[in-house]
Parts: sequence; C-alpha cells; structure tokens
Amino acid sequence: MLTVNDVLHLPVVQAADPQVLCAAGMDAQLRWVHVTESTENIDLLLGRELILTTLRNVSDVRAFITALREAGAVGVIIEDLSGAELDVADLGLPVIALRTTTRFVSITEVIHQKLVAEQLEAVQFSRTVHEIYTGLSLTEADEAQIVARTAQLLSAPVVLEDVRHHVLAESGAQLEDWITRSRFVGYLEHTGRATGAENWLQTPVGAVRSRWGRLIVPAVLDDDDRAALVLERAGQALTIARLSGRDQRELLYQARTSTLHELQSGHSYSDKDIAIRTQALGLAAAPYYVPVVISLAGSGTPTETQLADRALLEVLDQLADAQHLGILAGSLKPGYLGLILPLRARELVDSTLQGFTRRLAEQLTAPVAIGVGPEGTLATSIAGLEEAAHVAQIVPHLPTRAQPYYRFADLRLRGVLSAMGGDPRMRSFAQAELAGLLNPVDHQGLDLLDLYLAHGGNKTALAKAGYLSRPTLYSRLAKLEAKLGVQLDSAESRASLQVALLWYRMHG
Repeated sequence: MLTVNDVLHLPVVQAADPQVLCAAGMDAQLRWVHVTESTENIDLLLGRELILTTLRNVSDVRAFITALREAGAVGVIIEDLSGAELDVADLGLPVIALRTTTRFVSITEVIHQKLVAEQLEAVQFSRTVHEIYTGLSLTEADEAQIVARTAQLLSAPVVLEDVRHHVLAESGAQLEDWITRSRFVGYLEHTGRATGAENWLQTPVGAVRSRWGRLIVPAVLDDDDRAALVLERAGQALTIARLSGRDQRELLYQARTSTLHELQSGHSYSDKDIAIRTQALGLAAAPYYVPVVISLAGSGTPTETQLADRALLEVLDQLADAQHLGILAGSLKPGYLGLILPLRARELVDSTLQGFTRRLAEQLTAPVAIGVGPEGTLATSIAGLEEAAHVAQIVPHLPTRAQPYYRFADLRLRGVLSAMGGDPRMRSFAQAELAGLLNPVDHQGLDLLDLYLAHGGNKTALAKAGYLSRPTLYSRLAKLEAKLGVQLDSAESRASLQVALLWYRMHG
C-alpha cells in the first residue's frame, strides 16, 4: 500500500523541493488524494486521504491541520512559496512543504495511477487466490495439500491444528514443543493475531457453531492483509473438504447399511446380483467371505451409541485401507456393526481374522465383542451375519474372554441357552428350578448357588473361595437346599440348576 513516505519520494514531489515539517506518521497508508483550500470542505473527507493545499483561504494553519487530522487525513502537502516558518511539528500528522511551484494535478495524477494500480492488483490477487482454492476444492484436495499450497502462496510456514492443539497438517513449520506453545495463543472467531506469547496470524476452521481447528502462520509477515485473505480462503477450503469428506462417507455408510439390511431380508437375489451390488459398494471380489459382527461393550444413550457406531465404521474403513482389504461394513442395529471380509482361500480365514482383529484392538480404546459366522460364498456370509450377531450378543456374558473373536461353537452351553432365550418352555423350566430364590429374588442365595456350581459342589474349595468357615458354609447350603427343595449333592440336580441359572443370568 502507498504510504505518505512513498509519496514524498515520488519524482514529481522531489522536483518541487519538499521539506518535511512534521514527520510523525510517515508510514501511514493513504486511500486517496484530496485538494482543499479551506476548512469548509473538511466534512467531505472519508478518512485516509492525503491533502494537497496552498493555504490560500486558511487563516489559522495549526487549527486547519488539526481539523484535518481529526477528520482522518493521513498527511498534508502544502505549496509554500513564502518561505515562512510553519509551527506544525507537534501536530502528529505528516506535513510536507513544497518550496517551488508545482502543479497539484501532476501529483494527484501520479498518486491516483499508483492507487488504482494497487487496487487492480489487489483485485487480481484476490481473484487468483479464489481460483486456486476453488480448484483445490473441486479436485477434492485433502488437508495436507491445502496447507502446502497455502504455505507456498504466503512463502511462510503454515500449521493446521485441531481444538486440542494437535497438528493435523503442516508445511515448513518448526513444531518443537508445539502443543505447549499453541496453548498460550488464544483462539479467535475471526482472522487476526491473538494476544499471547506467540503473535501468530490465525483463522478459525469449521462451521461457525462447530469449529474443529484453526489455521496458523507462525511467522512474521510483510503484508498481513494479503496473508489474511489467503488464510481465510484456505480455512474455507479446509471446512469444505472436511464437510465434503464427511458427507461422502456418510452417504457411503448409509448405502452399505441399507444394502446389508436388504440382502438379509430374504429377497430372491441371484449370486450375480448380490456380487454386483456389494462390489459397487467396495467389497472386493473373492472366492470366499466370512461374516463378522462387532458389538460395542457397555451401554449409552441412543445418540452416544450412534456416534460410537459411526466412529467405529471410520476405524474399520481406515484399517481395511491399510491392509488393502475391500470390505463391506454397515450398521445392523444400534451397537452392532456387520462386516463382510473377503478371503483369497478358505484356509486363510483364521489368519485373516486374527490379523484384522488384532489391529482393530490396537486402534480402539474401548473393548468390543466380536462374533464370527460360517465362511463360504457371499450369499452364505450375508446370511451368516445373523449367527455372528447372535454370538456377539453372547460374548459379553462369558466368564472369561481369552479369544479375540468367537464362533457359535465356542459358546457351548451358553450359545444353546442364548438361542433358546425366547422359548417359553425354557423360561418355565428355569423359573421352576429357581423358584425358591426368585419370589422374592434372593441375590445372596443366587450368588452362593453360582459359587457352589462353579466349584463343582466341592465344599472345601467353596469355603476357601468364599472365606467362610465350614460350619457357616454348611448352614447356608442347608438353607439353600431348603429353599430350592432339592439335594445339592445330586449330580443331576446340579446340572439342572446350572442350566437354569445360566439361562436366568442371560435372560431373566
């Protein structure tokens, strides 16, 4: 931007033998040039004008210059041929006296040309920046590409960080002790420099009500205005990139989920139709497939479950990309994600599952229950999702979970009882066996029975496990027998009670 000092050094001004009477504010940038000869025109000023005057109709020079300063003028050039000393050095506004005759129109013409050229150049720069970032958005450039291009345009380091000050992308920046340094620079809701230990230029990134980070230039810049223009446009491109990527992934997840539900519902699709539909959604063609269902442990609100499912789907996609596996994953129901894994050979099912589940566990902070159905053709695998979901539902109830994933055969009695959860005959049997402990519910009695059965009826081992003396234990077992109305020493009674108690713990 053209400053008063720049005007002073123009040839047309130097030719008029200029003398600086007041040098305060010589670096002020001017917006336009205005010629006036009296205080009557001062009200017309809009601010940042350079005033040219001969003082022809001015009686009080100090009052005139003071009024110009208060109106927003950035400097005054006076044609003073009298040689009189003007007392203006303390007025806080640049004042330059021209000691030879000059034509003001020559000065204004040169200055206007330069100002218009600057404005045109600024417009062209803005247009170029707009075209660059529009192109990046249209070509679906990622965060790293946008940040690198921004650093190139600014010839300065650029950092994209999230709200926790984690660096998401950077170009040319020194990141030593970054998080600690960044924490002392306050966030702004506009482009600018925040007060703090580091005077960084920054712009927020993300929609207004859901900011997810900021773009920072951790360096001194020659032109903050231009840099701010570039930074704001880059922030918008990053916001669009994140929203676009999220929308695309969301649409893909919805399409995959809908397809899984439709294929599970029993429509008479041919194997070819199933292959076409699933492969269009990213499932790799393979001779065999294995169905997997992943259940998130614990319970939460519907919104929390939905967000957790969404996050897990992203992890599955990232993991599959890293392993070059073309999977098909979608939501079967809240808290349960269905997954079809391709297999190059049937013999690779366990190695593929072990590798995938191991890496999945490394990516997650919360435990998950994983059920696996029978491997086979694509149609078989899709049908097997129901069995895999059933297994995943039972896994959290297992006394120990030593395996990374489970099949129905691994569940043994618990699997059978889970499958019979809705059978009224099973309910009647369990309630009849445990009737003495259920009306009302005797929690201590149920726990004692659980311990007794877990130790196979061994009273010595039970006494040690329960930290009970034998007389106390015998007394409690006698009361338990009386309530149940059976002999606990009988193997058949223990078997019946074991089945009834397992069913009750799972479904009661």
